[in-house]
Amino acid sequence: MEGINKTAKILFFFRPFSPNPEVQMVIFVAFLMMYLTSLSGNATVAVTVQVDHSLHTPMYFFLANLAVLEIFYTSSITPLALANLLSMGKTPVSITGCGTQMFFFVFLGGADCVLLAVMAYDRFIAICYPLQYTLIMSWSLCVELMVGSLVLGFLLSLPLTILIFQLPFCGNNEIYHFYCDMPAVMHLACADTHVHETALYIISFIVLSIPLSLISISYVFIMVAILQIRSAEGRQRAFSTCSSHILVVLLQYGCTSFIYLSPSASYSPEMGRVVSVVYTFITPILNPLIYSMRNKELKDVLRKALRKF
Repeated sequence: MEGINKTAKILFFFRPFSPNPEVQMVIFVAFLMMYLTSLSGNATVAVTVQVDHSLHTPMYFFLANLAVLEIFYTSSITPLALANLLSMGKTPVSITGCGTQMFFFVFLGGADCVLLAVMAYDRFIAICYPLQYTLIMSWSLCVELMVGSLVLGFLLSLPLTILIFQLPFCGNNEIYHFYCDMPAVMHLACADTHVHETALYIISFIVLSIPLSLISISYVFIMVAILQIRSAEGRQRAFSTCSSHILVVLLQYGCTSFIYLSPSASYSPEMGRVVSVVYTFITPILNPLIYSMRNKELKDVLRKALRKF
């Protein structure tokens, strides 16, 4: 009981990127600009899909929801990260606050990964079964798939967060990161974490490998179907709608796999922090850019909207 009380009173701090305040300020401005760019880009995609009736299709429904997920995903991390950059790592976070941030980050990130698999399934049906597409991808199924993504993200996040915060924390309370990431927090535990690391690795492998396998299988069938399209214009259009999704999948799954599937013995806090910047700040910026540049319909609608201003 005494150990539990001590753990509950612990405050975590985040290690600064640099001991130099000027460097910290430069990073603060960079993070803030990336965050605002991500918010504006994803909000633009979500609002555009909502207000333009020509985009009320399953593909854009999922794209809009992905944009909303990205907004909440980055917002679960950025405010605390910015506060710590300004305070040189002196802004404390309670163990409850750290657990809450971890829960929402894993919840939204897990839902994001599952939703990318759902979007691959949508493209598979659209290209391989175009005549049955509207019948198969009904609005009720789209909503069910979206809700299912959120439920799976929740079922992933809750047990992992509980697993990690059952560990006792004492002494060193400086997290070598800019948010409460699972490997970084687990390294602070004053107990044997071998079982927890193994459990994290197994769960991460299952959660990442199953959706990625489904995405890969979908795109094998999609590529076969695209090669059978006779017109060059038809092949180009089909490929352009898929290539943007493939780029986003590679960014998301590549960075996440590097963090959560690397052996614990080779885990580098510094490298983990750098890679985390990519998938927490840069990927949410690139997603709306990639989709808008590679998708003609969305690009045309955005161009028309900008002309009105």
